Amino acid sequence: MARVLILLAEGFEEIEAVTVVDLLRRAGIEVCSAALAPDARFDSGLVFGSHGIAVRADALLADVDDAGFDMVVLPGGMPGAENLKQDARVLALLERASSRGSYVAAICAAPSVLAHAGLLDGRAATSFPGFLDAQSTPGLQLSTAPVVIDGRIVTSRGPGTAIDFSLTLIELLVGRSVREQIEPRLQRPPLATPQPA
Repeated sequence: MARVLILLAEGFEEIEAVTVVDLLRRAGIEVCSAALAPDARFDSGLVFGSHGIAVRADALLADVDDAGFDMVVLPGGMPGAENLKQDARVLALLERASSRGSYVAAICAAPSVLAHAGLLDGRAATSFPGFLDAQSTPGLQLSTAPVVIDGRIVTSRGPGTAIDFSLTLIELLVGRSVREQIEPRLQRPPLATPQPA
């Protein structure tokens, strides 16, 4: 079974984190959400997102052995992405995951964490506008596509692309046939245009 580690820092983007966890679990993928650090609220396992929504993490990052995961996912949001970027454990974890050939995925502001870790040098990537800078990341090919895959690095734009991002992760981890089982159940029209009553 494919295993995914998703990192939850205070101030994460709720849509991005919950969509990834939900859709990957629907696909039969084992997902562990890990809180970066305990605070007074973690006694109950809660991590608060950028819009004040509390999510119960499965574990503390300090208690997780990251070696057994096929993918590490970083949701964006502010200050969540900045909290990820400032945590030396996260940067070391990303380097380990990349060096052992695991997928590393980030959405919204979180691709800036990958850039900070040096994982986007010479790669194509996307992010929420303004969070990646081709001038400060050597060889970065900045894209406006909803999802960009470059080798084992996957990046995406923001809350509005969270479903596309999650479905891409499913396809990479367990195959197109599983994605094709999950996607129709979401009832996504080709273009979400409101219809008059």
